[in-house]
Amino acid sequence: MMLGVATRKLNRDTGERKALFRDLVGALILHGRIETTLAKAKETKKIADSVVDLALRGDLQSRRRARRLLTDPKVLGRLFKEVAPKFQKGRGGYTRIVRTRMRRGDAAEMALVEFVE
Repeated sequence: MMLGVATRKLNRDTGERKALFRDLVGALILHGRIETTLAKAKETKKIADSVVDLALRGDLQSRRRARRLLTDPKVLGRLFKEVAPKFQKGRGGYTRIVRTRMRRGDAAEMALVEFVE
C-alpha cells in the first residue's frame, strides 16, 4: 500500500516520467490500445481517463489543459473529434487494463490498456 504517494516513480526523474506518459497516452489515443508493463499501464489509465474527461467538457480551458500534456496536434485532434464523442453518455471508466503475459527476459508482468467500447 502506497500511502501519501500520488504516482509511481518508475526509476525516472520528473521530465523522463512526463515524456513517457505523454507518449503512452498519445499512442493509446492514436491506436486505441497499447501493450506495456502493468505498473506503466496503471498510471497510463489514470492519465488517459482524466484527459478524456477534459475532452468531454470541450471548452477552451479544457483544450488548453489537454494541450499541456499532449503536444502532438494529431493526437489532440483525434482526442476531441473521435475519442470523446464515443463516451458522451459515460461517467468515467473510459479505459481498461487486461493482464496478458510475463515478459521474457525480466519476467515483468505485461498488460493491455485499451478504450472501453
